[in-house]
Amino acid sequence: MVSGAFCGGWIWRRVTDRLEQSGNKVFAQSLTGLADRSHLLSKDVNLDTHIADVVNLIKWEGLENVCLVAWSFAGYVGSGALESIGDRVSSVVWLDAFIPADGQRGADTAAEPVRKGIQTAIDKGEAGVRGSTTYPPAVVAERDRAFAESKVTPHPVGTYLQPIKVTGALQKVAKKTYIRLPKFPQPPFDKALAECKSDKSWATFELPDVGHMAMLDAPDRLSELILQAA
Repeated sequence: MVSGAFCGGWIWRRVTDRLEQSGNKVFAQSLTGLADRSHLLSKDVNLDTHIADVVNLIKWEGLENVCLVAWSFAGYVGSGALESIGDRVSSVVWLDAFIPADGQRGADTAAEPVRKGIQTAIDKGEAGVRGSTTYPPAVVAERDRAFAESKVTPHPVGTYLQPIKVTGALQKVAKKTYIRLPKFPQPPFDKALAECKSDKSWATFELPDVGHMAMLDAPDRLSELILQAA
């Protein structure tokens, strides 16, 4: 489970609990500089750092036949990681996630508020991009809003600025699933869904009543889809 911007492994807890109750081994790490690793935030953290987080976990844990789940910005991280460990991954689930082209930067596809945050961090010389202080229902249901807002941390600005290097390892994975949460408006996700729908090697799902933080809004449904996709 690879988290998106501003979040960490904590956000997956409801899903990992359900998956582990089904007898699965699940890893939901926090990437460098975020959440329980927010003390490592620095200007040196870039996209390569986050890709190495995922690659090294899989290598050092000796994992094979992995189902790699990437959410939101983690579409960049997962795509980059697959270039190194694609042979260890048997299935992927891209959850409201970017499918970047070679040379693309996170800053190029970020939503307008995030782009403004990136520019502010650059202008102030800060290591982290500060996200929204309040989350609307399109992101997370009201019942979990305060919880989510209390957990988010600044996201390493360098991860948005480094162009990704991909050669198509994502497309080579045998079993691929894209899940779109249309309640959350994000044109790059709509584009990704359309492209996956037109490619028979992808299975696609839409959950119209679920916010972007689907792992909080609908952990049962998401867990079922992940098990199905794996």
